[in-house]
Amino acid sequence: MNWKELLRRERPPAAVQISRNRELGLGQSLLSASRRGLYESIRGQIPLVDAALDRIVRLMGEFDILCEDKTAKAELERLCRELPGGAGVQGIRPFLERYLDDLLTYGNAVGEILPAADGRGVAAVLNCPGDSLVVKPGPTPAQLRFFTASQGVEEREVPYPELILFSALHPRSGEVTGRSLLEGLPFVSDILSKIYVSIGSNFERAGSLRYAITYRPEPGERVNTREVADTMAREWSAAMQSGGESISDFVAVGNVDIRVIGADSPVLDTQVPVRQLLEQMVAKLGVPPFLLGLQWSTTERMSSQQADMLTSELEHYRSLLTPVVLRILGTHLRLLGREEPFSIDWQSISLQDEGELALARYHNAQAAQMEQEVKQNGEID
Repeated sequence: MNWKELLRRERPPAAVQISRNRELGLGQSLLSASRRGLYESIRGQIPLVDAALDRIVRLMGEFDILCEDKTAKAELERLCRELPGGAGVQGIRPFLERYLDDLLTYGNAVGEILPAADGRGVAAVLNCPGDSLVVKPGPTPAQLRFFTASQGVEEREVPYPELILFSALHPRSGEVTGRSLLEGLPFVSDILSKIYVSIGSNFERAGSLRYAITYRPEPGERVNTREVADTMAREWSAAMQSGGESISDFVAVGNVDIRVIGADSPVLDTQVPVRQLLEQMVAKLGVPPFLLGLQWSTTERMSSQQADMLTSELEHYRSLLTPVVLRILGTHLRLLGREEPFSIDWQSISLQDEGELALARYHNAQAAQMEQEVKQNGEID
């Protein structure tokens, strides 16, 4: 169905086509519930992973609308500021942040454009859980078919696929669904979690010491072993439980040996394996260590190169979000009956020191001026 037919309809299309309830999927969604739970648990258990994805989302920046028609430009800018996005948020930026967050975490992101009841423009844009949508190849490589289903109900094709927003991250050849940025990290994160759990257990044990008390009778000494053991256990328990101003000492007669259980065992050095695992995660996520609070030895040139690499990654993610933004803004104009051409221009990403950037621009201006003077002198001569 084309846009002209959609605009000529007397009754507006259904406000919501995709279920927002994750429990209503039939198991043929973009990502299985187990995989979604696995990626969510990685973000919940490993703070570095969650922080890295948040940094990427926050560093996406803003964009400017380029349009020769001032009226259309003003309308699109108003839409970007005031567009409802559900959950009490307003503006297109919160929607894009959640959209990119889903794209990085699950490998796929789904959204839905809700036209106004009177058909005049876009009323809202909402994020949708990926497991409520089924994506299948369309009749041509450029087309996709979307299906939604509820529990106990046969899946049905979405009646207005032009209102569905869908993006896939790094899909394999011949597939329409993407892959999560966290793919490959479950094994590494499982080992790291085990190390952290063992560290916590060791410190818990170190804070609550267990003692081994051994009484060795002198040669020829005849004692009641059970009675001596009960007496020492009772006195030791009383000494350890005393607190406040009343301090109790444990007094024993004879050859008594008191040791801390496990004190002779060497403490494993976890610094090297933990750093190796974190290096694998940083390499996968593509975020420089200094942005994650990792105080690893590095040089100024290396930090600059890492910042440049992150900039290229952000440019790639922006290229995935650009069609989504153009679809939302273009749909709004077409529903208003307008066809003015427009585009968006992402603001420059700056991860460098502003002073260094200003100095670099100054040096470039000096070099350009010198080149111009040399060219003029050469022409005069």
